[in-house]
Order: sequence, then C-alpha cells, then structure tokens
Amino acid sequence: MKPLRIVIADDESLHSMSLREQLETMGHRVVGEAEDGETALKLLRDLHPDLAILDIKIPDPDGIQVAR
Repeated sequence: MKPLRIVIADDESLHSMSLREQLETMGHRVVGEAEDGETALKLLRDLHPDLAILDIKIPDPDGIQVAR
C-alpha cells in the first residue's frame, strides 16, 4: 500500500502526538497538524493531503464543518 499524506486536526496535543506516532509507524506521512478548524482548512487547501483526520470538537469551525 502506498503511504498516505495525512493532516491531523485535534486540539488535544497528546491525541495528535499519539496518532502521528501510530500513523508514521504504519508508514504514512503526517504533512500537517492543526489545533483549530481555521488552521485545518488552510492546511487542507495548501497541502492537498490524501486523508484528513478531524476531531469533531475542534474550535472555529468544528471538524464536521471543516469536512463539509
């Protein structure tokens, strides 16, 4: 399987760090991390990742709004 380029958006830094570590262990590449929806949207527009993992409770806008 080809490694995925992934953006993580989570306002809990321990969750992001743990998820990043797991994904990188699986051979994927985390290309960006965000703590809020606005930053997540910017990263998604700029980096065009293969996958975005979004916490639905991130602030302004929340993860569901970012996914839309």
